[in-house]
Amino acid sequence: LFITLSLCCISLSLLSMFFSLFYDYVWVSAMVILHFILSTILYVLKKYKDIEGTVKMEEVDGQELVKKFAEEMEEMLGRKMKSVKRLAEAAEDADLYHEFNETLEFDYYNSMLINSYDEDGNSVPLGGEFPLEENEHFNKLPVNTQQSNIQVPTNVYNRDPDILNGVYMSEALNDVFIDNFNKDPTLTWQYFGSSTGFFRLYPGIKWTSDENGVVTFDCRNRNWYIQAATSPKDVVIVVDVSGSMKGLRLTIAKHTINTILDTLGENDFVNIIAYSDYVRYVEPCFKGTLVQADLDNREVTHERTHAAALGQGSLCNQAIMLITDGAMEDFQEVFEEFNWPERRVRVFTYLIGREVTFAENVKWIACNNKGYYTHISTLADVQENVMEYLHVLSRPMVINHDHDIIWTEAYMDSVAQSLLLMTSVAMPVFSKKKETLSHGILLGVVGTDVALRELMRLAPRYKLGVHGYAYLITNNGYILSHPDLRPLYKEGKKLKPKPNYNSVDLSEVEWEDTEEKLRTAMVKGETGTLSLDVRTSVDKGVSTFVFLSVCVCWQIFLLCFISSVFISVVLTHLNSSLFFSVFPSGLHDLLAPDLIIASEWTYCETDIDPAHRKLSQLQAVVRYLTGKEPDLECDVLLLQQTLFDAVVTAPMEAYWTALMLNTSGIEEGLETVFLGTRSGLLRFHLFSSLPRSFLTSTDKENMFTLDHFPVWYRRAAEYPAGQFLYYMPRQDTRGIGETFTEQTHTQTTFGAFSYKSSQTTTVTFCSHHCEFMAGRFFGEIDGSSDWLIRKKGDILQPCDTEYPSFVYEPSVKETNSIIKCGRCQKMFVVQQIPDSNLLMLVVQADCDCSRQYGPLTMEPEECDRMRSQKIRRRPESCHAYHPQENANDCGRASFISLSASLFIICLSISALAS
Repeated sequence: LFITLSLCCISLSLLSMFFSLFYDYVWVSAMVILHFILSTILYVLKKYKDIEGTVKMEEVDGQELVKKFAEEMEEMLGRKMKSVKRLAEAAEDADLYHEFNETLEFDYYNSMLINSYDEDGNSVPLGGEFPLEENEHFNKLPVNTQQSNIQVPTNVYNRDPDILNGVYMSEALNDVFIDNFNKDPTLTWQYFGSSTGFFRLYPGIKWTSDENGVVTFDCRNRNWYIQAATSPKDVVIVVDVSGSMKGLRLTIAKHTINTILDTLGENDFVNIIAYSDYVRYVEPCFKGTLVQADLDNREVTHERTHAAALGQGSLCNQAIMLITDGAMEDFQEVFEEFNWPERRVRVFTYLIGREVTFAENVKWIACNNKGYYTHISTLADVQENVMEYLHVLSRPMVINHDHDIIWTEAYMDSVAQSLLLMTSVAMPVFSKKKETLSHGILLGVVGTDVALRELMRLAPRYKLGVHGYAYLITNNGYILSHPDLRPLYKEGKKLKPKPNYNSVDLSEVEWEDTEEKLRTAMVKGETGTLSLDVRTSVDKGVSTFVFLSVCVCWQIFLLCFISSVFISVVLTHLNSSLFFSVFPSGLHDLLAPDLIIASEWTYCETDIDPAHRKLSQLQAVVRYLTGKEPDLECDVLLLQQTLFDAVVTAPMEAYWTALMLNTSGIEEGLETVFLGTRSGLLRFHLFSSLPRSFLTSTDKENMFTLDHFPVWYRRAAEYPAGQFLYYMPRQDTRGIGETFTEQTHTQTTFGAFSYKSSQTTTVTFCSHHCEFMAGRFFGEIDGSSDWLIRKKGDILQPCDTEYPSFVYEPSVKETNSIIKCGRCQKMFVVQQIPDSNLLMLVVQADCDCSRQYGPLTMEPEECDRMRSQKIRRRPESCHAYHPQENANDCGRASFISLSASLFIICLSISALAS
């Protein structure tokens, strides 16, 4: 409540009297509503008290709970791994018995061309009739679950002999795809990405090109392909920027660098060095070291390329990428001193331009350092030539037949064009032919996707309580899934992923007061329990709580591959679970029109049987309880709790109606009354026919979702029993004077009762426009946030934001002070409204402070990115060397002098990483 007084000074005694009168007015005017709320609370408590004997309360063992979650996740992810292994075995067997045929003619279903016809109505080549049917399980996309099909990038000829032979050989995967899906109906996309460029996808879909009519998707650029095909790597990119590298050559060189950067992941390390007459680091902050090739650091190097973790490294593959238009000598003495005879650092050379000189020296450097040489004459050549280095790095792993299974960081599904976060499990596919064993031929990578939302369903909200939550991180400390991860931003009416949505560190979301104790323990793979103070934001970061959390960490062991992923559950003190005996009645109460259940929670598993996929959760529950679908897999404990709450709260609609009819003066302003319970059940009654956006499927903040309880529920749970919470819903489209009043009794864990009012209670005391101020930040009204108006626009780049967090302190009943604003000063007084979260603020209005704030200036901290490199854990698997590797296959061929000191610098950086 905000009041401005045009007085030269404020009398505290006068204000005290004014406050008392104001408090009495508000209390009397709101008494009717408060009586309505209190009557409802007492009625609900009585109903729960009546059946107290059927309730059994048990304390939750946090470690046992997390252990159970981890075991269930392990079992789920284990099924995905088995599916991928079956695909890899089938692909390798098919290749073993396939003889390459240079003249092979073979028609296949090209996903770009299926169901396409020419002017005469005939199917186009590589098209044909390909039945598609919309499928709920695959994001409602039209798919063919009986057949896979092939996607080929625009820059790859779809009838090339390598493509035709690979597609023909991989036809054997069709039956395995279908068999996998039948064994595990929760599987999503299954695929095989070939080293030649084609992509076999199940189920088959119709692929669409971009707005330019081009298919830019290349499976070999995807993280799941790159991580499965190679071990972690340290890469130093050396680019020639001398006088001869101008125009098209420099453009090709930049594109080559960016393509190499796009093949790196968060387990790789990189740096870029430019040379001409002297040597310089493209990013000065990265001087003399290698930095983690996460999305943030790759973006920095991308930008620096266009414009012109200290002591860390992967400690595995090490490579120098030389991009030049020629070399006058081979620098044999440099390599003899620093790299031979082990040749631990591979050198890959990229010769740029149509007309080249001294090509033999460039090729010699690659071939004598276990690398690969390519000649890039046009921009179209870049992609294929860059990918060759991945096949070379994969040779030791292929020869040794080490089928490492990898899990990727979070990413958004490009196949379904979905904004849901996914992770992929992938496995390399090798040639098992004895005659090519020493060449280490990588055939491709098989994999499948796992929606992270589905994984987190195994840690259900009702078992964690109102402030409990679970999350997953990678070995690098980056978030896979977290309820406070906000990976999207709004541009106009469209949602788009943020630039660094999959490289958000845990410390950026979990605001610890200690030295990142939790993050360090999780990255190191420690199992145990931690107690620490954290700050937790609600209402999209508008409100912040500080409370003691008990964090239980558990490492998920799924062979050695999954040791980089951890689960943690945060449980607040006094958090309990209710275990009820089976409640026989109450089914009819679930069908009441005033009741809904959390649509994103899993009461019954509807994704296993295709016949169940179109059922809502409520429909599935009803069919299960009535015996129509006895084979449905349902969470019996959650159903018992939901039935229990439904029976106890069943009389609420009649009770609310009776109260409304029997209480005078309540009709005006009361819009909605509602009650939520921890089982995800929500009862509500509408007293107004006005259209609403509150408590609808689009109002995520105020509904039970997979990630959190409603914001009004969470905030009410923080207040002492018997107090009233006033809350402004930020997503209501009308948004004028809309207020919640809530009361919660925290000695029970059943729920929170609220009513929603569309009338302000302070009309008599403020001007006619005061209702438009409701819900706005006080600084906007007072003018102290006018500096925000000066900003020119948003800059879309990752940054650390520092801002004040205002904490409500209930123990301070009244305070006052003076604010100096240039030549004047003004006094303010703050007093608490008893039994509520409201404050009355009185401020002098004869002193304007809005002009004292100048433009906000922010100076970037040089090299802050380097200082923020955090602890990580390297992947355990590494395949960098094999004595049987045949390094003679080192490139194909189609006026600058390199300096010996340049190679010494590059080799020294690689040695430092070791």
